[in-house]
Amino acid sequence: MSSARTLGLTLGCATVLLAGSLATAEEPLHVRIDALVAARAEVPLAPPADDAEFCRRVHLDLVGRVPTVVETRTFLADTSADKRTKLVDRLLASAEHPRHLAESLHVELMERRGDDEHWQRFLRSSFERNRPWDDFVRAILKPTPPQTKSDDSDESPAESPDVGAAFFLTSRLVSEGAMAPVDVPGLTRDVGRLLAGVDLQCAQCHDHLTVDDYSQRDFQGLHVVFENVKTVRGDTPGVSEGLMQQSKPFQSVFTGEPMQTGPFVPGGREITIPTFEKGEEYVVAPDRKTRSPGVPRFSPLTELALGLTAPDNDLFAKNAVNRIWFDMLGRGLVEPLDLHHADNPPSHPELLDLLAREFVAHDFDARWLRRELMLTATYQRTSRRPADAKPPPETSYAVALEKRLSAEQLLRSALIVTGPAEATVEQIDARLQDESTAALKKAFLKAFANPPKEPEIDFEPTVAAALTFLNDKTFLRLLEPTDGHLVDRLVKSDDAILADELYLAVLSRLPDDEERAIVTTHLAKHSDDRPNACSQLAWALMSSTEFLVNH
Repeated sequence: MSSARTLGLTLGCATVLLAGSLATAEEPLHVRIDALVAARAEVPLAPPADDAEFCRRVHLDLVGRVPTVVETRTFLADTSADKRTKLVDRLLASAEHPRHLAESLHVELMERRGDDEHWQRFLRSSFERNRPWDDFVRAILKPTPPQTKSDDSDESPAESPDVGAAFFLTSRLVSEGAMAPVDVPGLTRDVGRLLAGVDLQCAQCHDHLTVDDYSQRDFQGLHVVFENVKTVRGDTPGVSEGLMQQSKPFQSVFTGEPMQTGPFVPGGREITIPTFEKGEEYVVAPDRKTRSPGVPRFSPLTELALGLTAPDNDLFAKNAVNRIWFDMLGRGLVEPLDLHHADNPPSHPELLDLLAREFVAHDFDARWLRRELMLTATYQRTSRRPADAKPPPETSYAVALEKRLSAEQLLRSALIVTGPAEATVEQIDARLQDESTAALKKAFLKAFANPPKEPEIDFEPTVAAALTFLNDKTFLRLLEPTDGHLVDRLVKSDDAILADELYLAVLSRLPDDEERAIVTTHLAKHSDDRPNACSQLAWALMSSTEFLVNH
């Protein structure tokens, strides 16, 4: 890096050098992002993705599916200079965007632990109104009390959209066997790594052996918040808190030194436990008759929810923007995502600081941040590189990185690809709710989703996925020449345009000359069974890595 570029990188003065020009704090965030990425690249940056690559990528990232043939053709035919920005804005404003965020955040936060209809309504309503991320997290850490029917009424009370938020906690506050205790350490770890970006698991019994920043006090101070939290019965998920009246004693298995801590907020401070006169400990006293647990005056959950999401908690803001960056760009600025600490610095420290600062300044508006990221040249780069070119470091973001598609993205995309060319999003949604699609959904979840409690990060081809494409009858049925569907259209197409129709439908792009020649040769070789030949071509593209990843 030249000294001029180094001197230009002074965020304190709100000045960044980009391609010979200055980007200042008055510039949009996406311009400043590109400046910081370019300043650290030290390798040639790839050119922009072509329109077809961009169209597919942005649909998958914002609405969780590939574009329809009509959407792809319309975008490719558009000659307006700002068509990419208009597409981003249209998808962000669509009803599909909150639906996709609800699906993807469910996978990220719950890690396939099961589902709950109230939780799904909470997710959907939150993203429909673009709920600020700090407010969303407060809702899941300090949930609304559960609702129940009154004894003299058959009607349920009007449901607050937030009642399902408790499922984040209740799904983890369950015993996984008759003799197994509730996994409070697991809940402690999940809150730390998912919401603060710190995996404290190895600091439960002693200070972390390899991460100096993670102490046993960090783990125990977060653990004590959940020790008196229990699930409560009701028509909706809910939790209650017991009294906390003194600090928690603990000691290291190595030193035996006695220590104690009150509730401790990751990235924040220890919370002082207040004292109350006897009889004044509860806002609402417990009631043995109704089995009501009561409501303590001091709520560690409330203190954690407020302290973790405070605007000055850098750990919270940096974890949030790092995960959004990962979702959009395919790699976090901090990797692994849940190991923020001094010995694992971000690839772009100034950029992470900038994103966190702007995220807080824009009231934790995740939709705004996603838009800014998608308008960057960094996001819009092609994933293609010359065949003989050495792959650049992933940390350079010099080319677009491949990302795994979720089982939900693949299922929805498969239905779009194989269905009618004029199929609407509403028709696809209806098919997903149809009982005939249940077996296909089950097959895709089994083949493409991780087991419960495993983060879905890397793209890893599996035998189960290959066998699903080879043998699963519900999937292969999609490739039959049903009237108006993909294979039927291919069978009825002229050979001269068949390859274009196939590639636009499945891969959202036109084929090159070599690919056209392969299609032509295959059709000629199997001219006696054109339906099967067309089905095989569609199957080959759908089982390719190009279809299975976002690139």
